[in-house]
Amino acid sequence: MNQYFLLGRSGLRVSRLALGTMNFGTGGFHAAYGKSADEARSLFRRYLEAGGNFIDTADFYTAGESETILGGLVAEAGVRDRVVLTTKFTNSVDHGDPNAGGNGRKHMIRAVEASLRRLRTDYIDLFLLHTWDRITPVEEVMRTFDDLTRAGKIRYAGLSDVPSWYAARAQTLADAHALAPVVSLQLPYSLLDRTIEREHVPMGQTLGLGITAWSPLGSGFLTGKYRQADRGVTGEGRLSGEGYAGRSWTDREWRLLGALEEVAAEVSRPMAQVALNWVANRPGVASAIVGASSVEQLDGNLAALDFELPGESRRRLDEASAEPSASVYQMFTPGYQSWLVSPGVQVADKPDGYVPAVRNWVPESAA
Repeated sequence: MNQYFLLGRSGLRVSRLALGTMNFGTGGFHAAYGKSADEARSLFRRYLEAGGNFIDTADFYTAGESETILGGLVAEAGVRDRVVLTTKFTNSVDHGDPNAGGNGRKHMIRAVEASLRRLRTDYIDLFLLHTWDRITPVEEVMRTFDDLTRAGKIRYAGLSDVPSWYAARAQTLADAHALAPVVSLQLPYSLLDRTIEREHVPMGQTLGLGITAWSPLGSGFLTGKYRQADRGVTGEGRLSGEGYAGRSWTDREWRLLGALEEVAAEVSRPMAQVALNWVANRPGVASAIVGASSVEQLDGNLAALDFELPGESRRRLDEASAEPSASVYQMFTPGYQSWLVSPGVQVADKPDGYVPAVRNWVPESAA
């Protein structure tokens, strides 16, 4: 676990596996699987002992209890300077007040002040817009991020669950007007869901946003604890509960699970570790967020970086998890792009580390 990546185009060093604390606390939306302060303490201490420094929460997780518990644990352990605290805003904290949610300046400032109190700190390392609200001008968001950075309330700004065009516009505005840039992009990413590869990943690589992947185990589907049933899944966990009763599981998803199980057996590792290893080593990913309900489960997740997947195993997982490109994205596939160059000419990306990668070649005669 003593491995750290720079987060985007910044000097901030973060653990390749971040600790998700959505289950710290027993209130609000996440109460069904929440943990008490004592249970959270065990998880938090174990993560620190393993060398982790990147901790993720949000102001509405367990109705604010996650931040409160986390703030107490950080103070108790005396590790404020060591850890990188990430929290998020957007969700309403007062349903009777139209300005108590969303991404407007009034709520942003209100949210950061409330998070600072709950986290018992005078600054937040990474402050994220949690979800695109479809209303607030991105200029307002970026100006407020800049003001909060200059005021010392936050060290870095980031985005979570936004369209790629929105993130690109935000970063372009920051570059053009010398505002504090966004350095992080938090998105769902797993073998089960590779949607962000179409636009978000290359955009992040090009504009300097390090991706932190949430739900890298596909809400637990990739752990192997679920099995196919006539109308869904069997197995103990969230995916077999009420919230997923209408979820339709595809043949592709079950074939993927079978391929993952085979690879895991071949490398003598749990399926969850193989799935996490795959995500953590994908292009553009700075860190994958892992949660846990027990210290034993956390230890298993943290061991996901202790091995290297063989190239053939990784290829099989890539193929099993691939989805056909839809609509206009079909025009950006290697097969279609081959029509853009001379017959017989092979075009390859530059080695890793070059940004952006060169994908097209124009003959001199066409220049």
